[in-house]
Amino acid sequence: MIVRAGIVVTGTVQGVYYRYSTTRIADGLGLKGTVRNLPDGGVEIVCEGEEKDVKSLIEWCKKGPRGAYVTRVDVEWEAPTHAFPDFSIVY
Repeated sequence: MIVRAGIVVTGTVQGVYYRYSTTRIADGLGLKGTVRNLPDGGVEIVCEGEEKDVKSLIEWCKKGPRGAYVTRVDVEWEAPTHAFPDFSIVY
């Protein structure tokens, strides 16, 4: 089943290759969506794919790449839109 999740990660998650690493992990899981830095220092991820793969990305987000210090991961499940051709960083 294809699902969509909006994920907001807070903590020390900017300046530690979080967006790049998220893209690598998401690509490996076959997910589509975007990742971007937020003005408040967090990172926002919107992804679509098989439920098990989206859940795998969420679990990875709880730790992130080396150098990240994640304090919170909020997830909002949404209806998939199939709007993303791939997974990319939004600047």
